Amino acid sequence: MINLPAWQRLAILFLCVTGIGLALPNLFYTRVEQSNDARVLLEGGAGPSAQLTENLEVWPTWLPRGLVNLGLDLRGGAHLLAEVQLADVYASRIDALWTDVRDELGELRAETGGVRRQQSSPDELRVRLANPEAMPQAQQIVERLARPIVSLSGLGASDLEVSGEGDELVVKLTEDEKSATDNRTMAQSLEIIRRRVDEVGTREPTIQRQGRDRIIIQVPGIGSAAELKELIGTTAKLTFHHVHRTASSRVVQQPQTVVYPAMDDPEFFYVLERTPVVTGEELTDAKPDFDENSQPAVSFRFNPAGARRFGDYTAENVGLPFAIALDGEVISAPVIRQHIPGGSGIITGNFTVQESNNLAVLLRAGALPAGMVFLEERTVGPELGQDSIDAGRWACVVAFVAVLVFMAASYGLFGLFSNIALLVNLFMIFGILSVVGATLTLPGIAGIVLTIGMAVDANVLIFERVREELLTAKGPARAIELGYERALSAILDANVTTLLAAIILFAIGSGPVRGFAVTLGIGILTSMFTAIFVTRLLIVIWFERRRPRQITL
Repeated sequence: MINLPAWQRLAILFLCVTGIGLALPNLFYTRVEQSNDARVLLEGGAGPSAQLTENLEVWPTWLPRGLVNLGLDLRGGAHLLAEVQLADVYASRIDALWTDVRDELGELRAETGGVRRQQSSPDELRVRLANPEAMPQAQQIVERLARPIVSLSGLGASDLEVSGEGDELVVKLTEDEKSATDNRTMAQSLEIIRRRVDEVGTREPTIQRQGRDRIIIQVPGIGSAAELKELIGTTAKLTFHHVHRTASSRVVQQPQTVVYPAMDDPEFFYVLERTPVVTGEELTDAKPDFDENSQPAVSFRFNPAGARRFGDYTAENVGLPFAIALDGEVISAPVIRQHIPGGSGIITGNFTVQESNNLAVLLRAGALPAGMVFLEERTVGPELGQDSIDAGRWACVVAFVAVLVFMAASYGLFGLFSNIALLVNLFMIFGILSVVGATLTLPGIAGIVLTIGMAVDANVLIFERVREELLTAKGPARAIELGYERALSAILDANVTTLLAAIILFAIGSGPVRGFAVTLGIGILTSMFTAIFVTRLLIVIWFERRRPRQITL
């Protein structure tokens, strides 16, 4: 006798109702979107108005409000492919290094007879010694400037390579340091662009690294590629302030002070000197490091002008906190332990290696680290996006109707049960996409259309197996039970292999390929659930009510 325990029936019904409920807002996309936008504006501090209140109330607060985000090809927007000029970073690093090399070699002025910088490639520094015989001593002194590289690929390696060629001292960035610098620069560029784009409230931008030195930027809902370029060109504002005091609630701002919240705790505030000691424009580098206790930290360096101001300030304020603010939020407020001359310092705290890396990225996020050349610009109009939505909708409708007709014609009542499960499957796909905040693109729609075709494959295997079992005259109940049991291995084999393919596509693909992989993977999981459990629940309920002596498939 086929049977499902009560707890299994309740669990299946709960999952189905939850999936349908989570997908429901997508049937009222415009209304829910207006309500969500109004809610974000009000929470962001916008003054209440009649229009915002009206928009907020168009969707009940007690209902789910998650939506499937529409990608660039469905919503319209701007697309850019930018190439980061990494050589600019090497040149900036070498320029900053020249000041330290010159100061260090000042100890050997009598031996070297003076030094002079020579023309060189962006990733190396060439210094001519008036007295070449002092080269060995000069190399030893300059080698003291080398620092270990903190990265997975270059752990334990040095960032500088010092050698002598005739009367020229050559200081180069090592290959490991170049690789680490490239990664830091790309992470910094991605962080800056993401912060700039997020400020305008766009939905689900795609900002990702491509290859060694390129970045893809896709922003749905923005007017044009030119507008996006202008937005990206804006630099974040990084400042270093004297801390007057802290407060657990916002205090009145005086003319000489500013009040900034802590980035990790918006309810905690810093009262800072309005005029910064130094700004991010004077910061030449920040990277993950380790302190004297081998704990993760962040080291930073200013240019000569910033170094002088920073050194004077730290000498006068030992033991006091020093706030580092980014775009009006305090990201760190370390205590000055001692005078920090030379324009370089270290920020310590209870960091993990990942947190120190993230803080270094934020510190460098005050300005783009290098110039960017835009290799590709494209604007997708909303009309084209709407055409894509309409085409995708028709593709889904045609595929869905064709499958419904086929299953009803082939398997009668059992085919209708399969069609109900297929409809539940679609709702569950959109429910999961809404919860995870996935972005739906045209390839994603293709994945859904493919899932519609594959969703009934499991039921076809089950129903055909039930047909075979009916021939053995074991009775309809036993035939249904054996049909589900003996078809399970074939169902798992077909769906698991497809799921593995989707995982591989997501892992090594990018952009549209990943969108296709996401919807395909989610569709496989939901279709297995609906085919194996939902159809079985419907058949069990029908069988218990009708008690047929025989069934026809």
